[in-house]
Amino acid sequence: MRKQVKVSIYVLLLFCYALTSFTACSKNNGKAGDTAQKGTQEKKGKTKADVNKEDTKGNPDTSDRVDLVFYLMGDPPNDMPLVQDRINELLLQKINTTVTFKYTSWTDWQTKYNMILSSGEECDLIYTANWMNYAELANSNAFTPLDELLPVYAPDIYKDITQDVWKQMKVKGKIYSVPSSKKEYTNAGIMYREDLREKYNLPVPDSFSNLEAYLMGVKKNNPTQSIMKPSVNTASFSYSFSATMAFQAKYAWVQSGAPYGLAAEYNTPSKLFNYWASDDFRDDMMTMKKWADAGFWSRSVLSDANNSDAFINGQDICIIDGQNPAKFVGTYYNSRLAKDWKVGYVPYASINRIAYANHPSGNGTAIPTNSKYPERAAMALNLLYMDKDIYRLMQYGIKGTHYTLDAEGYYKDGQKHTDFSAESANAWGLRNPLFTLPSRGDDKLNKIFSELHRIALKTKYPDVDIASGFVEVYDDYASERAALANVMIEYLAPLQAGLVDDVDGAVDEFLQKAAEAGLTKIQEAYTKQWEAYCENYGY
Repeated sequence: MRKQVKVSIYVLLLFCYALTSFTACSKNNGKAGDTAQKGTQEKKGKTKADVNKEDTKGNPDTSDRVDLVFYLMGDPPNDMPLVQDRINELLLQKINTTVTFKYTSWTDWQTKYNMILSSGEECDLIYTANWMNYAELANSNAFTPLDELLPVYAPDIYKDITQDVWKQMKVKGKIYSVPSSKKEYTNAGIMYREDLREKYNLPVPDSFSNLEAYLMGVKKNNPTQSIMKPSVNTASFSYSFSATMAFQAKYAWVQSGAPYGLAAEYNTPSKLFNYWASDDFRDDMMTMKKWADAGFWSRSVLSDANNSDAFINGQDICIIDGQNPAKFVGTYYNSRLAKDWKVGYVPYASINRIAYANHPSGNGTAIPTNSKYPERAAMALNLLYMDKDIYRLMQYGIKGTHYTLDAEGYYKDGQKHTDFSAESANAWGLRNPLFTLPSRGDDKLNKIFSELHRIALKTKYPDVDIASGFVEVYDDYASERAALANVMIEYLAPLQAGLVDDVDGAVDEFLQKAAEAGLTKIQEAYTKQWEAYCENYGY
């Protein structure tokens, strides 16, 4: 459901190590955590109950070693094995446990992510997010309920996070994920080359018309300049082509993309309307064709591989999908240090006047039902989240190697920071302000957050992420939903990418095919659920 996903996100999950095979461990070439495959689960005669038992005083029994697997998103930093070894040294001392961190790549994320959870593969901890269908997966028993585990095996986390936040994490009355406790605004925005705007005397892209004028102006002054590299999202029922997220500069919707073509104004969220059937949709598709004809993206964009580094490498001059404030600040400092050009940023909230802080489910960590050792996984999570030394290893690497602190206590890149930079482990679900190191970029980021907070307070539902708490149940229209997904890929994506000759004809064809797939049934069922959700929460 989550809108600004904000990034062109595609995830290929690697398979978990086979924890039951000593032979498999011996083939791991001595990398960090590979020796973790010789743990408790290999000891003959030991059962899950034996390993998870408590002593007579109610304390967890850690006399038997346990080796866990933790799945995180994206790609690991080069020195992750080295950092993993340091973390495991501490985990072994404290709870007789090791963790092997495994990663995905940014390709075909939904299929692979669901596979790891449904295949029975051994995996003990895994990143979760509302934009990765956290609630839906929890509802389908992919994750272990944590209500009884946390107070006993992760008491520090349980006390640190407020009961109000725990309440928001619940799905059908149960907690299934431990959220990051860092309050963030991940509302997207427009990131662009400010130096080119100044050079060609173009408007700041602080409205939809100004955004278009800026892009057209760059293209007119430099016809060979690549403008952007949008991506195709085959897993989304909100949009198929990421460039359409630019319409956040026009619409103050509850979410950036309309699910199944349905949309609602943020201040009247329960009143859904059919965007796909509106004149606005046809006009917007005309705009997409105009942008495509102007050469804003490649004619082969639907089959091109995504290049997430195109902007920072100077190939493209604008990103309009998923650029949240933190990403902008990171790019701002990277470009200032390594490039001779400037980067600018306009939050969509400053245009559509809709902002809200992240729902707690935006970043989290769950224990899959596949885990043989949920109690020990909870204990390890407690330390990864609440032990300062372990936390900083996970988030920043090794002090003196990957980072140092300046005279004022600010984070400073170390000699090997390129092999493990701040938060390059992608442990977003473990963020804890208690142990976060201050950085020079914080001032810039906090300034943007303050402005977004001011905007949020002026809405009808101050600082509330309305949509992310909604859990859609589509059992009654699963086949229609699958058929619609195919229609969106075949007919909507090329329409949104502006690759059709006749926009009106292509819109009509798409709507006809969507109707044949069962769109009306889907929209009616979804509307009924959404209205009940809004009524329950007073929206």
